[in-house]
Amino acid sequence: MASTSAAVAAALSSLSVRSSLPFLNPSFSVSHNPKLKALQTLSLSPSVNPLAASKSVPWASPRDDIDTSFFDNVNPYEDIPFNPPAPPEGYVPPPAFDELPPETEDEIAAAYEEIYGPAYSGESKLGNDIYVMDAKIKKASGLLGRRKREKPNDGFEERVVEVRRVTKVVKGGKKLSFRAIVVIGDKKGHVGVGVGKAKEVVDAIAKSAVDARRHIVTVPMTKYSTFPHRADGDFGAAKVMLRPASPGTGVIAGGSVRVVLEMAGVENALGKQLGSDNALNNARATVVAVQKMRQFREVALERGIPMEELWK
Repeated sequence: MASTSAAVAAALSSLSVRSSLPFLNPSFSVSHNPKLKALQTLSLSPSVNPLAASKSVPWASPRDDIDTSFFDNVNPYEDIPFNPPAPPEGYVPPPAFDELPPETEDEIAAAYEEIYGPAYSGESKLGNDIYVMDAKIKKASGLLGRRKREKPNDGFEERVVEVRRVTKVVKGGKKLSFRAIVVIGDKKGHVGVGVGKAKEVVDAIAKSAVDARRHIVTVPMTKYSTFPHRADGDFGAAKVMLRPASPGTGVIAGGSVRVVLEMAGVENALGKQLGSDNALNNARATVVAVQKMRQFREVALERGIPMEELWK
């Protein structure tokens, strides 16, 4: 027991705060606190921690740059009273929640309408339109968590020509996706063909519609909603032949050629696929054919002659 007390005294003498904290002073009696006595005995005993009594330990070396005068008059066992600052003059504490006056039904309905929008009952307390949903409250997700895409109101109609399932061979196997071909037009001489790929059919159609809006061309037409002259176009292995028709003939064509002509607003025309039956190549071949067409007034203006001279 004497050797243990000597080791405790040697360890405490190496601490820099041995003179400031009374409960770390070797002469301070810890018999009144058994927990503190056991802690000092276990942590500072050479048998438990051999480095505790060594002065070469960094945390046991004395430090002269630390000011410990603040702890000279501090008693850790003293109860310090809490003295909050005095409230300013004229301060009135708010009433408790259960002491507030009860809210009316109209006030509750107005509060819910401000947060969630007009009620479905058809009554509005704030004067909002119950048939118009607020943009902040409008749901951004649709069926199966897909995000709803609003079609732009630019006057173009969309027509899906083909949706195919395609695969891409990667290192881990095959990656499945969908390819969609969409033709858009305003039926006033403007048409566009687009293609898009995505993991979902809806996303593929939306991407192809955006691509079609980037490739819009103008189709020259006469007052009878037909072509001014014949034209041929090819794209890849697909070849398309377009011929004007008399009023009342209608659009005599098939496949993607018919879709492109209808979305452009052509009502009387003849079309024929001469090469491959690929829907995308035929649609683009049709666009190439209509881009070769020119109005009679444009040709006459370039030649510097009246339009009647073109038929001589």
